[in-house]
Amino acid sequence: MMNRKQKKMLWRILASGALFAAGLLVPLEGASKLLLFLPAYALIGWDVLWKAVRNIAGGQVFDENFLMALATIGAFFTGEYPEGVAVMLFYQIGELFQSYAVGRSRQSIAALMDIRPDYANIEEKGELRQVDPDEVAVGDTIVVKPGERVPLDGVILEGSSSLDTAALTGESLPRQVAPGDEVISGCVNQSGLLRVRTTKPYGESTVARILDLVENSSSKKAKVENFITRFARYYTPAVVLAAVALAVLTPLLTSVGWQEGLHRALIFLVISCPCALVISIPLSFFGGIGGASRIGVLVKGSNYLEALAGVETVVFDKTGTLTKGTFRVTAIHPQGMDEAALLELAALAESYSEHPISHSLREAWGKEVDRSRVTQVEELSGRGVRANIDGRTVCAGNRKLMEESGISCGDCRQTGTIVHLSVDGKYAGHIVISDEVKPDAKAAIEGLRASGVKKTVMLTGDAKEVGEAVARELGLDEVYTQLLPGDKVAQVERLLEESSGKGKLAFVGDGINDAPVLSRADVGIAMGGLGSDAAIEAADVVLMDDAPGKLPQAIGIARRTLGIARQNIIFALGVKGFILLLGAMGQANMWEAVFADVGVSVIAILNAMRGLEAESRPYPALTRLNGRPDGR
Repeated sequence: MMNRKQKKMLWRILASGALFAAGLLVPLEGASKLLLFLPAYALIGWDVLWKAVRNIAGGQVFDENFLMALATIGAFFTGEYPEGVAVMLFYQIGELFQSYAVGRSRQSIAALMDIRPDYANIEEKGELRQVDPDEVAVGDTIVVKPGERVPLDGVILEGSSSLDTAALTGESLPRQVAPGDEVISGCVNQSGLLRVRTTKPYGESTVARILDLVENSSSKKAKVENFITRFARYYTPAVVLAAVALAVLTPLLTSVGWQEGLHRALIFLVISCPCALVISIPLSFFGGIGGASRIGVLVKGSNYLEALAGVETVVFDKTGTLTKGTFRVTAIHPQGMDEAALLELAALAESYSEHPISHSLREAWGKEVDRSRVTQVEELSGRGVRANIDGRTVCAGNRKLMEESGISCGDCRQTGTIVHLSVDGKYAGHIVISDEVKPDAKAAIEGLRASGVKKTVMLTGDAKEVGEAVARELGLDEVYTQLLPGDKVAQVERLLEESSGKGKLAFVGDGINDAPVLSRADVGIAMGGLGSDAAIEAADVVLMDDAPGKLPQAIGIARRTLGIARQNIIFALGVKGFILLLGAMGQANMWEAVFADVGVSVIAILNAMRGLEAESRPYPALTRLNGRPDGR
């Protein structure tokens, strides 16, 4: 749909076109012909002339408005009235087309802007009052009714519901929430009434951070865009000087007359207008960022999209990136007792610990832990825990703890974190705890390889056996285990030295513990965790739903975007250069000049829009592998 300004321009084009057609059909000459074409020119070109005058007064002389004004007014002075009107008419058609294309490219961004909440419900004296989200303080209780957008980040106090997170993550399946769960701003409450205690002011909320990120993404330009900006700065004055030289030197050095020399110069000016490059290149990148946002991938600028297109090496963190980061009991191997008794002892021994492994043991036990049975709890750093349970001394921990107690324990062939247990100095068995691999992780690795990524690497602080098992399962090229944060940076430095000159290295992590590595990589990609503040701050690209399967899609969008931008540069410069040469030699007329300006612009914009349409389609590698774009 066209906006009001575009509709007004369309009517101007139609009216001027009708007057232009009448001028071509009515056989008039001289002043009468001028009077017939002048209204058509004034109707379609007054705003271009006004912009040219205003820009000249402001010190900005050499721009497309100046070129169009100079060329068309010159055409009128040489008696080429139809050509003067035609150039301005087709130029405005191109401008209308460009305006419509830019509007289309903004649709995905505009859809994201719909996540901005209009109000928050505060309950006062049993009634709900709507206030601006900025007015809600941290710790206040807000009410979110079915169908409303969650205005601020918080924790659910009462109610259960399903939340539509599609605007943030691109994920169509709703998220089920209940009391105690965290909710983030921008989601839509689909069913139940929720009472939420706010945990952040609006300015620091997820929705505010995302909106700020998207709105400012255009300020970080790609090298291609910066090249076009610098090119236009020197190109336009150069072609004006070349046109002046053509108008003056051609009659002086050849047998061509002054009027013909001026005519060639005017054609040269029309051809040289850089509209195709100045508009289509930013439009391509804007569309790429918008397309990525639709699948839940936030790119902080065109420069990062350009870097993403050149990625040859992808380095992953393990926990929370390729795996879920949630531990669960996967095997119980008792010795001298049954599985339930061994698991009960482990849950009791770990009942006072907040470590994720302790949580997984209690969750596997699934019953209320009676802590009155547990006394003399002793945390043993890096080894485990010792406690008195029902009058018996129980040790739960790693092999080192068993060896300290003089207890021998066998090897376990299963991969994971092994918790060994002993009771009164005798070995009682062990429990295997594993971190599950994300369902789309393997498809993501295969998709990256299919897209041309040369090397996939995993860096983890986990034990060698655990890291290597995950790497084998996913088909990674290299894995490095038992690494501290500083070791991860060193490994990335080494991989950067090994990569080719043009190839980029991307690091994918959780954005919290991996900030040093994210900042060192050419492209830092964070798992957003439904709006993790640290992830949004630390990385260049954020996968909002923690799905590694989105990474091949994002790289595909980036490469397609950069390819379209390069196509437009080569096409526009090639066509313009050829017709500029013809114009200087007197072999091109004003109609060919119109094609070189407006025609090339329209074709370049159409090419950019082709890219915009393609962004909504799933990345082919993952579709081929699993039948679903997310790899699940």
